[in-house]
Amino acid sequence: MIKPRPTTAALLVLGALTYTAWALEAVLTTDLAPAHTYVSELAARNQPHGTLFRTTDLLAGVLVWAAGLLALLRLPSPGWWTRVGWVALVLFGTATAVDSRLPLSCAPTADPACAAQERAGRLPVAHSAHSVSSTVALCGMLVAMVALTLTARRYAPVSSLARSGAALVTLELAATVWTLATIAALEAGHDGWGLGVAQRLQVGVIAVWLGVLAVSLVRPTTTSGAPLRGRGPDAGDREPTLSGSGDTRS
Repeated sequence: MIKPRPTTAALLVLGALTYTAWALEAVLTTDLAPAHTYVSELAARNQPHGTLFRTTDLLAGVLVWAAGLLALLRLPSPGWWTRVGWVALVLFGTATAVDSRLPLSCAPTADPACAAQERAGRLPVAHSAHSVSSTVALCGMLVAMVALTLTARRYAPVSSLARSGAALVTLELAATVWTLATIAALEAGHDGWGLGVAQRLQVGVIAVWLGVLAVSLVRPTTTSGAPLRGRGPDAGDREPTLSGSGDTRS
C-alpha cells in the first residue's frame, strides 16, 4: 500500500494557518484599511502589530519549506512535474521566510510621507528588497500550484487537489492579474482599484490550496476513490501518486 504523508500534510496545514494570520486584522487595532493596503504593510516596522505578523510570516515560510523538503527527500524516483512542484514549494517557503526578515519600513499606501520617501529611494535597502522576495515567493507558489495540480490530475484523479486544483489555480492567476493591475493603477495616480481586496484574495487562495494539498497527501486515492494500492507482481506492486511514489520517469 502506498503510505499517506501525514507529517508533510500536518506541516502544510500549520503553514496554511500561519499564512492566514493577516486575518487577525479583523480583531486587532491597526491604522490600515484592508480594502486599500498591502497585506505586507501589517508587518511594517512602524506598525503596532508588526512583530506579530513578521513572526507568523516566518513560521509559515519555515513550515512550508520543511513540508516541501520532506516530500522531496521521500521521493524515490520522482517524475519531472512532481519534482518541479515540490522544489517550487520549497522556494516559496524560503522566500516567504526571507520576506519576513525584510519588512517594509512603513506603509506607503496609507502614509503619504512614506510613499514619498519610497519614490525618492530614501528608505532602507530592506524596504526595497521586500518586493523582490515577495515576487520570488509568488512565482514559486504559482509554479508549485500548477505542477502539483497536474501531478494530482494525472496520478490521483479523484483526490481533493485533482478535483479543485484547476479552479484554485485559475482563481489565483486572476487574483494575481488583479493585484498587478491595482499596483499599476496606483503608480498611475489612481485610487488602486481595490488593491487590498485583490491581494488578500491572492494570499487567501494560496492558503486554501495548501490545505487542499495536505488533504490529498493524507489519503491518496485512485480513480475508484479507494486508497492507492500496489497492483501485484505484474505491475511492479507500485503506482504513481501525488507524493511521487512509483513515478519512475525523470
